[in-house]
Amino acid sequence: MALAALALARTAAGQVLPSEPITVGNGRVVVGGDVAVSFAPQDPGFFNYSDYEHSTLREIRFGVSASVRATDRLSFLGEMRSENFEHVSAFALYARIRPLPDRRLDIQIGRVPPTFGAFTRRAYGRDNPLIGYPLAYQYLTSLRADAVPGTADELLRMRGRGWLSSFSIGNTAAEHGLPLVTSFRWDTGVQVNTGWRAVGVTASVTNGSASNPRVSDDNSGKQVATRVSVSPVTGLVVGSSFARGEFLSRRVLTAMGRDGRDYVQRAHGLDLEYSRDRWMVRSDTVYGQWQMPLEPEPLTRGRLKAVAVSLEGRYAFLPGAYAAARAEHLAFNRISGTRGVVPWEAPVTRYEVGGGYSFQRNLVGRLSVQQNRRPAAGRVRQTTLVAAQVLYWF
Repeated sequence: MALAALALARTAAGQVLPSEPITVGNGRVVVGGDVAVSFAPQDPGFFNYSDYEHSTLREIRFGVSASVRATDRLSFLGEMRSENFEHVSAFALYARIRPLPDRRLDIQIGRVPPTFGAFTRRAYGRDNPLIGYPLAYQYLTSLRADAVPGTADELLRMRGRGWLSSFSIGNTAAEHGLPLVTSFRWDTGVQVNTGWRAVGVTASVTNGSASNPRVSDDNSGKQVATRVSVSPVTGLVVGSSFARGEFLSRRVLTAMGRDGRDYVQRAHGLDLEYSRDRWMVRSDTVYGQWQMPLEPEPLTRGRLKAVAVSLEGRYAFLPGAYAAARAEHLAFNRISGTRGVVPWEAPVTRYEVGGGYSFQRNLVGRLSVQQNRRPAAGRVRQTTLVAAQVLYWF
């Protein structure tokens, strides 16, 4: 009986899911991966739709990443992702150069990690305590880089229609809009990371904008982005971000006869995270501004603005188990139309509560309840969604 029990124990241990990346060549090649499976009812208000035109609460996501260290100063990193078995895309693909191996200095070239914001820089879903994404980095506004409205009334007709908006100038086909800052695609260019003691600095020059990262340039413009983070005491991180990039595509500018003019997106961010014992608290504020070819008026001066504010917390009440909550609001500035002065996009408020349990270090189950409110526009102005997720990585 004792021998049988020992044999069963060995068999069970062998069936535990791998918990470490695969390494080859004495650590020169490292391969990792992750799988996230999320379940939820249909989202009739399209509150959780992403750049890939499906709900983040109803998706199967696969990812495989690899790092190849050619020398002590040169590495190559890449990541492939697939959403709902629909397509496979190169989420990341870049070279990392460390000219001074004993210094905090990295130069990255290619499809590089985001410079702007705190949420975009965390592991893809791994460090998100809830299933839903923050509004600033996921919620689709009606704005598009390949099409623009001819009048303020045309823009106002698309309020609450970011999942499928259409305009009369540029690409007239109906397509999804863009968030303030997307967390689903990475930009292409050059990025530099450095720091000193408790201060970290990142700067980049890339092809797209915060809302619309690009592999190839579509308007002969570039985005400049910076981020500075400070850790004054243990457990506290304060970050500030800025990005400025050409937003509208060449196709739109040519259609309007305004090729050569600058229509840029600016984004400012301020984030804070504090963790101690079993607690973790985060706050994040993102301010976005788009220069658009609308007739200037005293209310906007040709600029559309938005601000998203979120506050979230997590508490570990048992080993491997935690509870979490997030409250956030997305607001927009007002413009003047024939029916009055109203926000150019419908404001959104979201509350989400939930929790998770770690079956092992890298296998987590989550459950959450999310409520969305958009009282100013759309056929669906309020919805409550219950979601479940299983997340595994190695």
